Amino acid sequence: MRRRTRRPAPRPSATPPSRGAPLDLVNSAAGTASFLGSLLLYAGYIYINAYFGYFHLDSFAIGFSTFELIMRSLRLATLPTFEVMAVILLMPGLLRLLALLPVRGRYLRGLRQTVRAVARAYLAVAASGVVLMLLWRWIQPHAWVAPSLVAVGLLLGRTPAATPARASSGPAWERAGALVMAGLFLIWAVALVAGQLGRQDASSDAGQLVRRVAVVVVSTDRLSMVSPGLVYEDLGPGTHYRYRYSGLRLLIERDHRYYLVSLGWRRITDPTFIIEDDDSVRVELRAGTQPSG
Repeated sequence: MRRRTRRPAPRPSATPPSRGAPLDLVNSAAGTASFLGSLLLYAGYIYINAYFGYFHLDSFAIGFSTFELIMRSLRLATLPTFEVMAVILLMPGLLRLLALLPVRGRYLRGLRQTVRAVARAYLAVAASGVVLMLLWRWIQPHAWVAPSLVAVGLLLGRTPAATPARASSGPAWERAGALVMAGLFLIWAVALVAGQLGRQDASSDAGQLVRRVAVVVVSTDRLSMVSPGLVYEDLGPGTHYRYRYSGLRLLIERDHRYYLVSLGWRRITDPTFIIEDDDSVRVELRAGTQPSG
């Protein structure tokens, strides 16, 4: 009788293939870029709403297109705050990329140890953000730091450097919940920064209205416009456009509607005028006063 010999089954490889690692990094970068694009679009809306809200206007009533929101968001993309937030979102991918680098050396080992130590302190980072929220009244106008720290702590806590023993075995809902919460805190921080910047820019422009486009409104009928810096003239009964209003500055024009404020405009007491260009009204645009030199 012939004896059959069984070949031993091949042992599984100790280290899984790392072919999917670059693909994971690409997917992570694509998802981060998509989130950042949505974040900037949202920031553009918050900025516009805060800016024109300073002048008693509603951004929905004015009507801005998606392209305009994107262009307005570019004003925010150059802020150091948003550059820091971009680094925060890319941090998990950067840590994974650092772990895949084949280069070995004293400086790289020191960098990895530093990153690992920072990642393992994620609870302290998130807790510091919570403490700052309790001190909300006393950290203005830098309140955006509080939700940013909480988001950083949540993102660091989901990196392998923070909890290498159970990072891969944790439940999916826990990871998804942490990422969602981090995203919400980042959105909160973006809203705070964009709103604050919009109000600051509006206040600065209100103090330099003389440099904006000058507007002269002439009308066949007398308009109910009263403001300290407004100049009213009656050109006489023989003139088609009898009533002339000057001393106005243009905020924005939309669909033949001109949103105007007078020189010396004060936010608390003075109105913002909305003039619709039709057969009874003519709107003339002129250059504002430019700084000398």
